[in-house]
Formats: sequence, structure tokens, C-alpha cells
Amino acid sequence: MYYLLSLLTGVLISVMIAFNGGLTEQYGLYSATVIIHIAGLLFITAITICKRENLFPKRYAWFLYLGGAIGVLTTVSNNLAFSRISLSSILALGLFGQSITSLVFDQYGLLGVPKHPFEKRKIFGLLLVLGGIIAMTNSFDILAISLSFVAGVNIVVSRTLNAKLAEHTSIRISTFYNYLIGLLVAIPVFLLLGKNETAFTGFVFSPKAYIYLGGILGVCVVLLSNMTVTKIPAFYLSLFLFIAQVFSGILIDVIISKTFSPRNMIGGIFVAVGLCVNLLTGGTKNG
Repeated sequence: MYYLLSLLTGVLISVMIAFNGGLTEQYGLYSATVIIHIAGLLFITAITICKRENLFPKRYAWFLYLGGAIGVLTTVSNNLAFSRISLSSILALGLFGQSITSLVFDQYGLLGVPKHPFEKRKIFGLLLVLGGIIAMTNSFDILAISLSFVAGVNIVVSRTLNAKLAEHTSIRISTFYNYLIGLLVAIPVFLLLGKNETAFTGFVFSPKAYIYLGGILGVCVVLLSNMTVTKIPAFYLSLFLFIAQVFSGILIDVIISKTFSPRNMIGGIFVAVGLCVNLLTGGTKNG
């Protein structure tokens, strides 16, 4: 079940990215980041109030609340890389960062996640995954590569912190703090870097109402991630999310922009085959 939930999460991420892309085109990246966090915060606050949950329960270790802040840094890193390399390269290098970080988390049980030591028999599957990443990478700008890799690292750290906070509170309270802290970080980033964006000079609502739904879908993504992070090895979770994003992203591109990327398809197939090989050699205890 958790593997299916991770695939669903990946599909939602692709749709969310499409909506957020429209929001970014309308207002600019930093303005859109603030709007996304406001929409998400309002949505998750309404949910927690309906569930009669205490939004400010007992305090826990301070670093558990940093998931939202790290998420903003991920957005900024990807934006800085976007002007230098292609989207497929950013996606592939982000997966590389997630994969390496996930393997380290699984190996040593960092931040309290269950240990899943790497087995030598999974090397072949890992090589196939690496081949898929290489197939999708068509640019080698050192700064952009570094930024995309760091963004992938941040994704793993952010979702793990959110999940650990959810263990102490609930998946809804953890999601609330993800958006609250994220908004508190996004606002000064917007004030510092977004002065030339349209939302800064004069906010006007877009007739395309769907572009404002990215924050709500983001809440669903964080809620689902809080449910699956501690149930699936971090490495497998990264691959499932990636596969769902790649293939749903290809479908979205075909439907919306009438374009098709053979490079993304080939890379996605390599990653999917590599994942299947590793699952068959390692088993699926939590599936």
C-alpha cells in the first residue's frame, strides 16, 4: 500500500508543479512561493481546526520544525539552476542527490529512520538507475549541477524532518508547521529577491483560478509523505516518486504543450527497471 501511496504522491507532485509553473509565470518565482505557502497554510489550518487538533502542542527539538524552511531553499536552488541547464537535467540531478542521500540515511538510520543497509546484489539495479540519470542529463554546468544535487539532498532531509515531527504530533500538525515555517522563510526571501516581480508592484488575481491550487496539492503531498517516509526505505521512496513524476510529467507535456521527450522516457525506463531489479532482489516488506 505504501508503495502505491508513494506513486500517487509523485503524480500529485507533477500536477502541482504544472499549477505552480502557471503561478510563477503570472507573478514570478518568489512571489509564487509566498502565495503557495499562504494557500497551503490556510488549507491545512482549516483541516486541523475541523479535526479539533491543537495547532501549538508541546514543543519538540527545534530542528524538527525546519522541513518547511529547507523546502524553500530547494525551490530557490532549482530556480537558480533552471537558467543554466534543462528541466530534465535538474530532475535527473535532483534524483541523484536524493538517491545518494537516501542511501546514506538508510545505511546509518540518520534522523531516526529505520536502517536498511545496502546489499551488494543491488549494485546492478543501482547502475541501471544511474544510467537513467545520465540519459536525462544533457548539460554539465558545475554550478547548476551542484545546485540541483543540493536540492535533491534537501528534499530527503525536509521530508524526513516532517515525518519525524509527525510521529511526535500528527501528520496534519507536521504539515501545518511545514507551511508556517516555510512562509516565514519565503517572505524575507521574496522581499530580498522579488522586488522586480509583479506581485511586489501590484497584485492582480489571474482568471486562471487553477494556478492557485498548487499550495493545496502541496498539502496533500506533504500529508502523504508523512505517511510513507518511515514505512519505505528512503532510497526506494525517492525512486518511486521520481518514476511517477517522470511518466506523469511526460503525459502532462503531451496533453498541455503537445511535446514529447524521448530522453525523459528513456531515463524513466532505466530508473524503473533498476528499481524493479532492486525490489526483486531485496523484497518488499512494506508494499
